[in-house]
Amino acid sequence: MPRTLDATTPPTIRTLAELRASGWKSRPVKSELRDNFTRMLAAKETLFPGVLGYDSTVLPEIAHAILAGHDMLFLGEKGQGKSRLMRALVRFLDPWVPYLDIPGCPVHEDPEKPITRAGRDMLATLPPERVPIAWWKREDRYAERLAPGTKFADVVGEIDPSKLAAGEAMGSEQALHFGLIPRTHRGIFAMNELPDLDELVQVGLFNVLEERDVQIRGYPIRFDLDILVLFSANPTTYNRSGKVIPQLKDRIGSVIQTHYPLERALGEAITRQEAGIDLGGDWPVKVPPFMDAIIEQVSIQARKSRFVDHASGVSARFSASNWRTMVASARRRAIQLGEKPAVPRISDLAHLASSGAGKLELDLMGSHQMTERQVIDALVTEAVGAVFQEYVDQHGMEAIAEIFSKGVKVEVGDQLPSTQYAERLQRVPPAWEKAFEVNSASDAAVRASCVEFVLAGLHATDKVSRSEKHGRITYQVR
Repeated sequence: MPRTLDATTPPTIRTLAELRASGWKSRPVKSELRDNFTRMLAAKETLFPGVLGYDSTVLPEIAHAILAGHDMLFLGEKGQGKSRLMRALVRFLDPWVPYLDIPGCPVHEDPEKPITRAGRDMLATLPPERVPIAWWKREDRYAERLAPGTKFADVVGEIDPSKLAAGEAMGSEQALHFGLIPRTHRGIFAMNELPDLDELVQVGLFNVLEERDVQIRGYPIRFDLDILVLFSANPTTYNRSGKVIPQLKDRIGSVIQTHYPLERALGEAITRQEAGIDLGGDWPVKVPPFMDAIIEQVSIQARKSRFVDHASGVSARFSASNWRTMVASARRRAIQLGEKPAVPRISDLAHLASSGAGKLELDLMGSHQMTERQVIDALVTEAVGAVFQEYVDQHGMEAIAEIFSKGVKVEVGDQLPSTQYAERLQRVPPAWEKAFEVNSASDAAVRASCVEFVLAGLHATDKVSRSEKHGRITYQVR
């Protein structure tokens, strides 16, 4: 029977005799993954759609692990796509696999190699023409569990008291309630946050990873499990002594080290992708490149800030959430003022405290008495300064400072109409032209955004002072 990765409906085969006549052959799940991955790799297909920035670092390591038939640990800080990568492995499974259709059996039995007594009895007592076959969908062959609070019975199984009361012997297979791992036989099982997994459960996974069998309450009930096991963990907790039992670490075939974007431009692309906001519609949004850069630079500054706990990391979700808030603030202003397109400004970043709240773990020693909002405000200022230095030629900075020293004040705000920015800057156009090509922007809303960028950059580089009152921001000489 031909195997394809594009089938959307299950085959019509319904008996073991028909299955054998089709030419279907049983194979382990790791062989299935390897074969399909090899075919897609040879065809130069996109192996991990939507995964950016890992082409030369992480993805080759995953490829090696698949080809080697290894269980994997994805090791990285939060927001580095560990769960997405684990779930992406499902696409290398066959779209459908046949299993013995046994009433009441939670295990999707291989029609040729059943591991339960019920499966073996069916093959022993029924002719192939009467052995019923059903089909298991690719997406359903993946199970995931979060380690905190997970008990042995959840992942492996437990003696079922009701079955004992019905007369089953305690040491028999029929007395068991199966956990997630036996139920994911012939599929992929993933455990998130491995270091938080109870030590007794870790011990219970020894045999699953090495011998592929289980023991429940001391009864050696052997199942020849066919399963790919995946884990995820944070480096700090994973490497901490005693958090993960050494024997379990030893049984994990490959460690896949993830990372944050190595270049800001790549981070910007990831942020836009993960934000998932349509910039069109009745109220379209135009985001200036420097605003994209600032949002990403805020995360970069946070990852090296003494105010933020480096062990916790700064998730890509922090960037995506902040980007959405920035766009939402610009769109709200455009709707209220009737401006199109909506163009984000620096003043829109005042709302990042709401989207960034809870996504940063503050360093208690470094932040002292600073609130989370104060830390985010400081990070925004640092990010504006860093991007401003890249965009703006230093020529003309002194001229601008001199103009402000004569008493010029410029007031901006997230609810100020774009047309009013030109009025506020009539006295200083030559200086702006030297510092930044604001006047090259024909759209009033874009020019307003450019103006705020320059003003915020001047403040971030200590050229002018900044004060805020009732949502209005005033820039003037120090």
